Amino acid sequence: MNSDSPAPSLDALTASAGAAGGKGPPPVHLWNPPFCGDIDMRIAADGTWFYAGTPIGRPALVRLFSTILRKDPDRYVLVTPVERVGITVEDAPFLAVEMNVQGEGAERTLEFRTNVDDRVSVDADHPMRFEKEATGGLRPYLRVRGDLWARVTRPVFYDLVALGEERETGGKLMFGVASGGAFFPMIEAADLADL
Repeated sequence: MNSDSPAPSLDALTASAGAAGGKGPPPVHLWNPPFCGDIDMRIAADGTWFYAGTPIGRPALVRLFSTILRKDPDRYVLVTPVERVGITVEDAPFLAVEMNVQGEGAERTLEFRTNVDDRVSVDADHPMRFEKEATGGLRPYLRVRGDLWARVTRPVFYDLVALGEERETGGKLMFGVASGGAFFPMIEAADLADL
């Protein structure tokens, strides 16, 4: 790992994150401090944050770190105005754990709450994507901000599928879900029975 500065301690990173925070997520997309190396922090596929192999048990600390998370082209980083450190993310950094439906028909908007209490309304700027799993199922994701995505949890995905409909997209009949004036195809309608 090439870096000019040693990676900060968890306490130092917490202090920097707290100082950078304010109302809402800080403007991490505008910050370009020096890269200080990787730290032993990992976000597991189940949404648990670990530091030095131990789960971070304080939800407020996890929320704080989530506000300074960014996806750079080559890695996930925690970034403050003065330092940037790499972390490991096993799947997506967030989980979508709750869904609310607002409005009906063409006016319908789906709003999700993440495991770190972000609230995101699905629309063209916050799209959904659906990846095929090796087992043949689908893995749904929602863009939270920047290039940070939340994986929709299985129970919430069942609720999402119940709202699905068929529409012609790109010359194919697709099954998907509409929100915020946009349609997000999940799978070809003909393959729905196989799912």
